[in-house]
Amino acid sequence: MLRTSLRSEYSKRTFFAVCFAAAIMLVVSTVEAPAAEKGKFEVPDYRTASQILPPELVSGPHYKVREKVAFYGYMHSFTVDSDYGVFEVTGDLALRKLVKEIGAIASLQEVKKSQAYLSGMKTAVAQPIEFGANMITDPVDTITGVPKGVSTLFQNLKTGLNSPASKGEDRKVAQALAVSSSKRELASKLGVDVYSTNKVLQKELNGLAWATSLGSLSVSAALAPVGGPAAAAVTITRTAQQLNEIVDQYPPARLRQINEQRLQSMGIPSDLSTRFLDHQSYTPTQVTIIAGSLQTLSGAKGADAFLRYALSADDEESANFFQHIAEILKGYREKFSTVEEISVFGPLVFAKTSKNTAIVPLPIDYALWTERAAERVPDAVRSFKAMNPNVKNIEFWVTGNTSRIAKDELAKIGVQTKWNITSTIEFAY
Repeated sequence: MLRTSLRSEYSKRTFFAVCFAAAIMLVVSTVEAPAAEKGKFEVPDYRTASQILPPELVSGPHYKVREKVAFYGYMHSFTVDSDYGVFEVTGDLALRKLVKEIGAIASLQEVKKSQAYLSGMKTAVAQPIEFGANMITDPVDTITGVPKGVSTLFQNLKTGLNSPASKGEDRKVAQALAVSSSKRELASKLGVDVYSTNKVLQKELNGLAWATSLGSLSVSAALAPVGGPAAAAVTITRTAQQLNEIVDQYPPARLRQINEQRLQSMGIPSDLSTRFLDHQSYTPTQVTIIAGSLQTLSGAKGADAFLRYALSADDEESANFFQHIAEILKGYREKFSTVEEISVFGPLVFAKTSKNTAIVPLPIDYALWTERAAERVPDAVRSFKAMNPNVKNIEFWVTGNTSRIAKDELAKIGVQTKWNITSTIEFAY
């Protein structure tokens, strides 16, 4: 997430043109349209933060979004200057998550000034360190929740230790579990994702988790200097809250077991389940949210088709995309109607409902009618209609907005557009 860890501008353009071309409808054509047809299609350009974001997101304590926003036809790419470094994120939802994380980093750094924290650290460093003192400065492996040096050992806890462990190994396991548990509790109280790829957040969580787990300092006492709720309250549905609580409560190995059982209960083939659970682009949080969201659809057919499509994710941005699709489906099921079947046609995910309607979840910021959209979207819609003649209405559910041209072109092929669905559909983070 830090600028130094991101792909170059060239590779980012390649990512937008190629990776998401297989994932969503509204993509930028890498070949300029012929002059005679140029006026039929929209061409993306830079946008300005003050025009596309509410004021409370443009700037706040400890951060400011740069005014020039890169835009490739469907997603915004933000650069954020903060007291803790420069961050770059793709997508409005990702920006909201980052802003919350910056607030959590500020809270964690404030805690470090307290006498309770200093006392806890003094106690912690006086104890024998079994798995490395560098935990305070090195981000933990986001897949295991413990330092990389203990990753293999920790993964053996999937079903308990399978062989007798030496006393030294027992101590390592105990320390790793204690720090990991404390870290999850801290993240929960701060309202952030413990498996976030934000390295600054990870470093701050590590340091305080060390002090609380090994320094006889409770999490509540550690966060006392923050005052009141550690993070702004967010109103979410009970189901979304339960998904967050599961992530906060259990270590990665147990999350895998839970998600494997969920997928099995939905009739997902074991080989597909394993490939999804092992996928390197997804964090334990994303896997849990996707599996939990699909499970709420109460036996809808086609979950396997969605998961096969989700296997095409190859980085954080595309993994976020599929997570948000699953959350839109869950939100629709909870608030509007039963989802009976999920299907994939071309680049689009269709969810057929009990109202003879199909929704197409699209977690995108702003949709233009590009040449590529004109090539792919009508064909996908026609293919779906041919296979589902009883469906009377098709609705595109967009987290952000669409241009007037895009809306009009979609209407010509019998598609209605619902904008800004984040006002009615909640997301976990």
